[in-house]
Amino acid sequence: MTKISAADVKNLREATGAGMMDCKNALVEAEGNFDKAIEVLRKKGQKVAAKRADRESTEGVAITRINADNTAGIAIVLACETDFVGKNDSFVALAGQLADIALNFNTKEEFLAADFDGMTVADKLVEQTGVIGEKLDITAFERIEAAYVGSYTHIGKIAAIVGLTNAVDKADVLTKDLAMQIASMGATTLSYKDFDPAYIASETEARIAVIEKDNIELGRLGKTLKNVPQFISMAQLTEDVLAKAEEAAKAELKAEGKPEQIWDRILPGKMERFISDNTTLDQEQCLLDQVFIKDEKKNVAQYVKTYGDVAVSGFKRVTLG
Repeated sequence: MTKISAADVKNLREATGAGMMDCKNALVEAEGNFDKAIEVLRKKGQKVAAKRADRESTEGVAITRINADNTAGIAIVLACETDFVGKNDSFVALAGQLADIALNFNTKEEFLAADFDGMTVADKLVEQTGVIGEKLDITAFERIEAAYVGSYTHIGKIAAIVGLTNAVDKADVLTKDLAMQIASMGATTLSYKDFDPAYIASETEARIAVIEKDNIELGRLGKTLKNVPQFISMAQLTEDVLAKAEEAAKAELKAEGKPEQIWDRILPGKMERFISDNTTLDQEQCLLDQVFIKDEKKNVAQYVKTYGDVAVSGFKRVTLG
């Protein structure tokens, strides 16, 4: 029987992260051959991975990396099955190593095929599945390139990266604020101009139906009814629609007996309320149209303008689950 030294076990453990007994048993099976022992552990990982293939990986860590000149960034999620593993220091360290590698690739497929200490990233995930005993997976991979890229990560659960058209003064502050907005408010697109008309039409119908159903119950209980919007996006508020809304507001002021000479002071507020009530989809999903979380008197587009000649070129958001 081949004698296995404590140093051999230590070296294999450091190379693979496997437990002490797993390393010793692998070395015994491999008759002391270090490379064969790694292969033994890898095969064990494949067996564990096959058994746990149908398990859900909904815990883990979301992480970002930005290159040295802030012109490219990635956001990935290394997922596992339990929160206990997701908070483990060695698991978080592995996520960091993977993020460092991911920064050099454009797609998830290229990243999974990349080298990780003599094996592919995909094989490393299988190996660590055997070591940890939980299914590990890269459930999200996003990349952005721009004149300036910044990021924000919220307690390792949500991560966002943002690109700017120009590397303006304090671009680091701007991108962090924007990424924080994205992480917090969950925007899915940049502007209402990105929406497909068919999507807006179906979403309008669905939202109105929900509110009307709620109002039946509210009416039965004698409570104040919710406002039923005519529209849900700025894409629907044509010049004709806005003109009719203004005429309706003037008629309302006249019916209230408000002097015509003060209408100019009241109308802007009424129109602002009309637009707010009829752009709920934009406020939920469009980054630039959302209320800025650090100053509710501005929307995000107005905040970006305070930095001068710059615009948001794109953003990505990743999250666990």
